[in-house]
Amino acid sequence: MKRLGLIVNPVAGLGGRVGLKGSDGEKVQQRARALGAVAPAPTRAAQALERLRPAAGEFELFTYPMEMGEAVARACGFEPIVIGEIASGKTTAADTQRAAREMMAQGVALLLFAGGDGTARDIYDAVGEGLPVLGIPTGVKMHSAVFGTRPESAGELALLFLREKAGLREAEVMDIDEEALRRGEVRARLYGYLRIPFERPLVQGLKAPSSPGEREAMRAIAADVAEEMEGGVAYILGPGTTTRAIASHLGLPKTLLGVDVIRDREVVALDVNEAHLLCLLEEGPARVIVTPVGGQGYLFGRGNQPISPAVLRRLGRENILVVSTAQKLQALGGRPLLVDTGDSEVDLWLCGYYRVITGYRERTIYRVSC
Repeated sequence: MKRLGLIVNPVAGLGGRVGLKGSDGEKVQQRARALGAVAPAPTRAAQALERLRPAAGEFELFTYPMEMGEAVARACGFEPIVIGEIASGKTTAADTQRAAREMMAQGVALLLFAGGDGTARDIYDAVGEGLPVLGIPTGVKMHSAVFGTRPESAGELALLFLREKAGLREAEVMDIDEEALRRGEVRARLYGYLRIPFERPLVQGLKAPSSPGEREAMRAIAADVAEEMEGGVAYILGPGTTTRAIASHLGLPKTLLGVDVIRDREVVALDVNEAHLLCLLEEGPARVIVTPVGGQGYLFGRGNQPISPAVLRRLGRENILVVSTAQKLQALGGRPLLVDTGDSEVDLWLCGYYRVITGYRERTIYRVSC
């Protein structure tokens, strides 16, 4: 019987909805909890395991104690083989690395981990390319190409691999220096490669930066959006170089990878979190302007978690404006734009066709899927 390993980073994604750009470091985690953050990792790990539960008799599930996998595995009806030891409530990157090495020593066929780019980096440090792995997307950024498109996809792909219906490929591990990011600097680099099961519709792509050739198109988009802005309406600007071009056109600042709000061509708030957005939505009409993540196509659920399911419900789908250069859409090769908000009902509600602003007085219709 094959062995499946499971590691859950219990703090992955903790800083997302409270606008902290990541969850690395004890101080950041303490601040996130003080702001009322709840880590999404257990819920998203459970969503992946639910896709594996019908096949529970086909493999042995190895995991780490308590919040690092045991708790969610038992909640999903599994009887896991628990190895290792942790200090509950005080887990660190070292625990993740130790767990990965011990899973490899146990001979697991595949290591399934719930986390973000930082967790992927820890897994790489521990096992390199010596063990097939697959990420359940749980973090804030997730620029790496080692994750399922959503938790359910990770579960489906893990099952295909265990049944020998999916092959392996190398995938990039990317990470951003969170401390530099909080100082206003983006420092992303290729950290290494991991071997993952691969089926194109089930695996997210690598985050791709905007090219210099897109700048003119961004300026055209910005001019169009600025002309159409209505008085008294709050415009929520998601992260991205295209939304930054809109702020620049208006002569306004834009926080790096943050969510900002403007009204009547003036800044209302910079770098807001979910709670702040919900308060602002009580004040009057609002719209959100988002651009897909280059190379991946995500509109929601990657790097813009303050625009949460609760915020989206309050806004209504009719108040979502999508902006993108034609080049960014073409790079998707016909694949749909994606949403992964953590709320399956909201994801389904967001699916469908959207009018995308691609230039000055230029529009295209593009499909959004989950």
